Amino acid sequence: MDLKNATWHKSSYSGSNGGDCVELAGLPGAVAVRDSKDPDGPILLLNRAALRSAVQSTPTTR
Repeated sequence: MDLKNATWHKSSYSGSNGGDCVELAGLPGAVAVRDSKDPDGPILLLNRAALRSAVQSTPTTR
């Protein structure tokens, strides 16, 4: 899947200090997830139900 033209959005949970940052890109039938500090690194592709499940099952410390 070609993601060169994907529009990435930084997570609202990411701090402004450049620390632990996650970016998401909506795609037809999927969501791409990457580390904003390594935009050329690995990308995780999930369907929306899997991403929702992962987010809902992860405790937050915000």
